Amino acid sequence: MTTTHLLYLHGFRSSPQSMKAQKVSARVRAQHPGVVWWCPQLPPSPAEAMRLVMDGIRDWPREHMAVVGSSLGGFYARWLALQTGCARAVLLNPAVFPARDLQKYIGEQTAWHDPAERFFFEPSFVDQLRAQEQDIAHLSAQHPATPARQFAIVAQGDEVLDWREMQAFCAGGELRLLPGSDHAISDFDDHIDAVFRFLDLTN
Repeated sequence: MTTTHLLYLHGFRSSPQSMKAQKVSARVRAQHPGVVWWCPQLPPSPAEAMRLVMDGIRDWPREHMAVVGSSLGGFYARWLALQTGCARAVLLNPAVFPARDLQKYIGEQTAWHDPAERFFFEPSFVDQLRAQEQDIAHLSAQHPATPARQFAIVAQGDEVLDWREMQAFCAGGELRLLPGSDHAISDFDDHIDAVFRFLDLTN
């Protein structure tokens, strides 16, 4: 069944201005104008971020909905796919243990695309991530990923996340393992066609 509604979730300290979000957005608008597209600016609180998203997609048809997420957004995408049972999920270098990895960022942070914009990453946000990790572990056991419903791109050259952890996190779905690349997937142009083939967007 073709995808009529597409959600993109950006990573930690990122925004809808990220390179991959912009490339996906441009292609959707140019080639799939009938698709409902949403790439929200996510608040720093993981619980608030997912409340915002769940509220925004409340009326979206699950069988025609897909989500793409990068880094922390990839973690959120897996959580969301399990919560909603949506048709397809694309994970791009997804965070696997964000509660562990983001503990060192507690305190004031700057936004990646606008250093003048600051936010405070609170200790409670780590607890929220840990709860979401538990949700994923529990629901994954009941609803394992399949190649028809999950596609992941994992870069062995990722300088931020361990590709072996990401590979295990994405198990069961279709996986494109890159021998090099980086956390941002700077060579995304080489892989965007595969992403769109998997998404199977309506025109």
